[in-house]
Amino acid sequence: MPQLTGLHLYPLKSAYRLSPESAQVEPWGLLGDRRWMLVDESGRAVTQRDEPTLGQFRVLPSPDGSLTVTAPDGARVEVAAPATEAGDPQVKAEVFGTLFATALASPAVNDWFAGYFPGVRLVHLDDPLSRPVDPSYAGPGDTVSMADGYPLLLATTGSLDELNARIAEDHPDDESSAAALPMERFRPNLVVDGTAAWAEDGWHRVAIGGLTFRVVKPCGRCLVTTTDQETGVRRGPEPLRALGRHHRIGQKLVFGQNLIPERPEGSTGLLGTLYLGDELTVLE
Repeated sequence: MPQLTGLHLYPLKSAYRLSPESAQVEPWGLLGDRRWMLVDESGRAVTQRDEPTLGQFRVLPSPDGSLTVTAPDGARVEVAAPATEAGDPQVKAEVFGTLFATALASPAVNDWFAGYFPGVRLVHLDDPLSRPVDPSYAGPGDTVSMADGYPLLLATTGSLDELNARIAEDHPDDESSAAALPMERFRPNLVVDGTAAWAEDGWHRVAIGGLTFRVVKPCGRCLVTTTDQETGVRRGPEPLRALGRHHRIGQKLVFGQNLIPERPEGSTGLLGTLYLGDELTVLE
């Protein structure tokens, strides 16, 4: 039986992951996942696509919504959670062309981040209902945090094993290029073991633990997957080269599937909790 073997969330978009043994699920994603983001002067998201070293910033959230952020050089900053209802400035942020309202962090915090990435500001999604999911794939009222497009991303170890086998075959004379890639390169929320390779491409609806999810769209991959998540260094063309050769769906280089939690009509609160070891059942 397939089961959940990895849980990951990223309180600050593109920063280092947290990997708890359990995670609460909200309609827009895991509790605390990607509710903070760096933006440039125009409000556009700043991610590892632009700044690969952003993945080396460690984030520790607190129950009150505040953060402690530690930079690669060891410097730290305490970040209170801004809220427009409390009078903090509102900023329009953009992720892949979608504009939505966010709250701006304090000037001192923004100055701290600008010391590493000139011109950036830190914003907080204080209203998780403000950003709708692409209606081509979503139902009425579906919203998302500041993830690229969907509340959760699922990947399977079976597909990673198959992809690593293809990478090894493609580089018979280059040991460094043929090295197996870790799952962390793909920055999933949910990792599932016990399936055949690419089985997830045929799923439409799944249950994990006591929760159900719609499987709405394969995840097209980008430059971030070539970045070593432990060092912030770009490591060459893999896995994009292998995905282009062995797992292209349409024009997309695909690894993983995007999920939207199912919820009771009108629900805007916690839906339940996922635990490592939860079984996955394919419903459709």
